[in-house]
Amino acid sequence: MAVDLSYPDRVVELVAKTEEFIREVVLPVEDAHGGDIAAAGGDAARVELQKAAKDAGVFAPHVSVEYGGHGLGMVDRAPVFEAAGYSLFGPTALNIAAPDEGNMHMLAHIATDEQKQQFLAPLAAGDTRSGFAMTEPAPGAGADPNALRTRAEKVSGGWKINGHKHFITGADGAGFFIIMARTSGEPGQRGGATMFLAPADTPGLKVGRHIINTLDKSMIGGHCEVFFEDLFVPDSAVLGEVDQGFAYAQVRLGPARMTHVMRWLGAARRGHDIAVGYVAEREGFGSRLGDLGMIQKMIADNEIDIAATRALLVQACWALDGGSYAANETSIAKTFAAEAIFRIVDRSVQMCGGLGVSEDLPLARLSREVRPFRVYDDGPSEVHRWAIAKRTVGAARKAAAAKAAQS
Repeated sequence: MAVDLSYPDRVVELVAKTEEFIREVVLPVEDAHGGDIAAAGGDAARVELQKAAKDAGVFAPHVSVEYGGHGLGMVDRAPVFEAAGYSLFGPTALNIAAPDEGNMHMLAHIATDEQKQQFLAPLAAGDTRSGFAMTEPAPGAGADPNALRTRAEKVSGGWKINGHKHFITGADGAGFFIIMARTSGEPGQRGGATMFLAPADTPGLKVGRHIINTLDKSMIGGHCEVFFEDLFVPDSAVLGEVDQGFAYAQVRLGPARMTHVMRWLGAARRGHDIAVGYVAEREGFGSRLGDLGMIQKMIADNEIDIAATRALLVQACWALDGGSYAANETSIAKTFAAEAIFRIVDRSVQMCGGLGVSEDLPLARLSREVRPFRVYDDGPSEVHRWAIAKRTVGAARKAAAAKAAQS
């Protein structure tokens, strides 16, 4: 059976339009402000860029046609998201940045019709932003979601939520939050979580300080503390079913891991392109740097990492499009990509020498932005490796037990 790795014409055309839009409109804005979205104007810059993306016909490639997007599946959105990620501001311009993109995906699959109208429609249109309030200070939920301590108690007509979150991306200026809170069990126990929807202006919801000086500067709304103090939400605010929050989160987490890979691969490819362009012309040691063996090895290793990341990404996206949670495929792709993307940018810095660590080129900026990917988004690389190994050993034990039962 032949495997078709080509993309439909409409996807190819959208990639080309996105590349042109990023090159002509978005990169000049990013470069003028050193990749700092707050310095560029924050939400005001977002609104301007998103209007330009709509005019260019590249806005919201992942959103269903019903809500004004292009309706691309996971495989088809991969090259479009990569093209957008070539600029650090590209995902914001196309309305495919985290956490909004992942929240749109989850709302589209889980929310009621009323919830979609209230929360998904304005989010998909770029009329508001959102936050996903999961991570907590120690000893609360982080890489281990079962440590969840924020609690929602059932009261007449709804729920009362109390807790403290931090590192909540996009919280400053978000229009609403998806809140993960414990509705049964105790911290450390599996399950017992529920997701709730709450407008940001709900009494009892407070956005606190920005976590100080994180490496990345391109994510609008920063990474903030969020507090819930007797926050009341009605029964209609439950997203999905009570006590099924962790299961529903899988609808978001697998695709969100892969869209992160898509976007950051675009950033890494930009770094590689800059470095290759530099060493192709820079002279030293009696030749062009690009003709030297050590430089050629770095170029080749970058090309290998780019190709391998794309291959693992497409395989995982294919599984997701087929209806699987693709837990193993997305863990493998996310772990490899997070490390490969950093290697690509780091080699690019090295190839450009002093310029690579300066602001004369965007490489130092890219290096700072891609480094956190090995930590965030459903756990660091070490947690994914543990999960991959656990599944592999579990499958081996299951196979051994089945063989023993047949003998």
